[in-house]
Amino acid sequence: MDICLESTLELAVAWAREVGEVQRSNFRSGHLDIETKSTVHDVVTKVDKLSESMLLERIGKHFPEHSVLGEESGEHDLHSDYLWVIDPLDGTNNYSQGLPVYTVSIGLQYKGETVLGVVYAPYTDELYTAVRGKGAFLNGKQIHVATKTDLNQSVLATGFPYDKGINPVNNIDNLSRILPHLRGIRRMGSAAYDLCNVAAGFLDGYWELGLKIWDVCAGVLIVQEAGGVVEHFRYDRGIAIMTANPKLLEKIKDYIQ
Repeated sequence: MDICLESTLELAVAWAREVGEVQRSNFRSGHLDIETKSTVHDVVTKVDKLSESMLLERIGKHFPEHSVLGEESGEHDLHSDYLWVIDPLDGTNNYSQGLPVYTVSIGLQYKGETVLGVVYAPYTDELYTAVRGKGAFLNGKQIHVATKTDLNQSVLATGFPYDKGINPVNNIDNLSRILPHLRGIRRMGSAAYDLCNVAAGFLDGYWELGLKIWDVCAGVLIVQEAGGVVEHFRYDRGIAIMTANPKLLEKIKDYIQ
């Protein structure tokens, strides 16, 4: 690897904060130019596009030889060993509704392995970071996954795919199976934020299907560096993952199919 991950992390953090400030300044403005993408449930705003263009410009300036995969603009393939995987605004439905759970997610992969992750929640000013092998941090303080091992004491998060109304593989069956056994369920609306909340121990576990790599690239590394286990539970429905501490994950598996 020919870059310093610590200094690269500092850059990514600065970019996330810059983009987050733009998102904060436009939040609840009433001027978001909301459009739909794959379905009527899948929305994009002018702030998503502006956020991605800002990240592309900064990556291009500092790492012009690196490839980039962005949610809004697709892949910018420069045949590099390095690939930046960015979700400029994860939680667009929340953002467009005026709900404050949304994040900037920036991951860096080297030869297919994620080596750096930054997830920033602008409204709450929560900055989650990880470099592979160096631990996970929230606002500079090291974090660890929760230690609960009983489902009936656990609060889990999940989500539902955009095509839930037309595809019967929509996670509702999983929810109905596991919900009676839990202390609580949360639907936060941002996969990156869900993963980081598991990493920090605020949530005990999380599962979802129909995800894309930009939703989870940074967050998965942050969970792993916080001591969590991330496993795929199917391969025919986008990225379908579950995560918790190792003992609790084994119990979640009894209900998630």
